[in-house]
Amino acid sequence: MKIVGEYGNDSVAKVYVAQMRGEDSKAVSKNSLVEFVESVQPPLPREKKWVLIVSSMFGCPIKCKMCDAGGDFGGKLTTEEILSQIHYMVDRRFPDGRVPVAKFKIQFARMGEPVMNPAVLDAMERLPSEFDAPGLTASLSTVAPKSNATADFFERLAEMKDRLYSRGRFQLQFSIHTTDQRKRDELIPVKKWSFEEIASYGEKFCVPAKGDKKVTLNFAPAVDYPIDASVIGEHFDPSLFMIKLTPLNPTVRSHEESMRSAIDPHDDESSGRIVDMFREEGFDVVLSIGELEENRIGSNCGQFIQRALQARSRPQRSYELDRYRINSD
Repeated sequence: MKIVGEYGNDSVAKVYVAQMRGEDSKAVSKNSLVEFVESVQPPLPREKKWVLIVSSMFGCPIKCKMCDAGGDFGGKLTTEEILSQIHYMVDRRFPDGRVPVAKFKIQFARMGEPVMNPAVLDAMERLPSEFDAPGLTASLSTVAPKSNATADFFERLAEMKDRLYSRGRFQLQFSIHTTDQRKRDELIPVKKWSFEEIASYGEKFCVPAKGDKKVTLNFAPAVDYPIDASVIGEHFDPSLFMIKLTPLNPTVRSHEESMRSAIDPHDDESSGRIVDMFREEGFDVVLSIGELEENRIGSNCGQFIQRALQARSRPQRSYELDRYRINSD
């Protein structure tokens, strides 16, 4: 693995772009690059909470409408390639391999759909013995693609959660974004689980008596993509599922598609209606705004690959998204 780009700062988040294959070649292919991220949650120090977000694929085959990682799918990462991202970030901070962090969270949520790569499970299997990290927790975010292979993945994931990540040390998140099924297909153009199928799996996956975390249903609300909390209430049990709301990330693709976030990070009222709507249905709701600096850094999915490629010839250039006026209207 060869680091070809590094962005951000230690006080919020850092994005790394790495060439995983063909490091000796002078030509850099987008299909050999991955991104991974480390972040903290101010005002908490790194010793209290440290989050690593890793990739599972070169690009992504899903092509979600708002995500810059989709479109150029170059294949799946191996188990060693997934773990190498984590080792790089851990070695920089804790070279002895001991991670004395109260909440050391590893998220399989950067580039790629993790459920479509069995190597993700192999990496998860090794994590508890790979590092001396008492605070280790794992998280996986998926759009719930539907196939025989992903069904096997989900079955093995549930078994592994009980065996290695019990007592609330695993967080499963389904990216939903809208309750309009036609619009959901537009946003996530792949065969995927229905709400009924997600609910059925979650009811087996989350066992409160064992201390399991509630399964998260994630929404990045966008204008013209309806969200009806009563639809979620009809399908999902609030004792087993929770809601996470995040502003639509200012990616290149979301701008090109003229998508606008229905949550304004600067205006609490824009999120208040959506939060209240879900709470009236009995759901716990987390409003995850985060640090606005993260958007400027680009620690959102798939924003830096293009810039790293350009930097090979113009290394002095700034790669902030200064050409795009995000939500300018």
